Amino acid sequence: MLTILLVEDEKPIRVLTRARLRDQYEVLEAADGEAALEILEHRHADLLIVDIMMPRMDGYEFVRALRESGDNTPVIMLTAMNTFDHKKKGFALGIDDYLTKPINYEELNWHIEAILRRSRIRSEKEIRIGSLVLSEESMSAVWDGGRAELTEKEFGLLHKLLSYPGTIFTKQQLMDEIWGYDSESDYNTIKTYVNRLRNKLEGCDAFEIIACRGVGYKAVLREN
Repeated sequence: MLTILLVEDEKPIRVLTRARLRDQYEVLEAADGEAALEILEHRHADLLIVDIMMPRMDGYEFVRALRESGDNTPVIMLTAMNTFDHKKKGFALGIDDYLTKPINYEELNWHIEAILRRSRIRSEKEIRIGSLVLSEESMSAVWDGGRAELTEKEFGLLHKLLSYPGTIFTKQQLMDEIWGYDSESDYNTIKTYVNRLRNKLEGCDAFEIIACRGVGYKAVLREN
């Protein structure tokens, strides 16, 4: 069972959140950032849910201390302060997601599942979908009856799309993340690489890359 550390100073919220999550996860509790750091010295957590406004050490200070120590455990920041500046500060410190109070527990579960899946992809450095294995170590895609060697950019583009199946990424998002903000390449470059991937993975029935006219691209998983 995966472990979640809930860092929240309001006991009723801790009790309710633990009750909502305990069927799927082991839930540890801390009333502030200092207590959370003490727990992490002795226990492993797969994900952290962290409030901002807490005594002794608030959520921002906690995340800063966590990241400065080299700990990259995924963090969902949980707060009633739903402003752009608060979100910007949280993401700048290294959080992975942001939810506002009052908590919608169905939505919280969606976010937890998505973050844990992405975290597992990063740690294992591969994506498995059906018979397809996309491996960073070998820079290849392998499936039943086929194998494709990928360039760095091809791998980066495919990895991005398959990490978030069904999500539409704009051409600008893909350009910035895969080719870099200062790249002199244009949007036609993305189209060229998508076509290369389609050709290289012809015969792989695990997914398909869909062009969303005027917007960008997404990967759609196929039912086998």
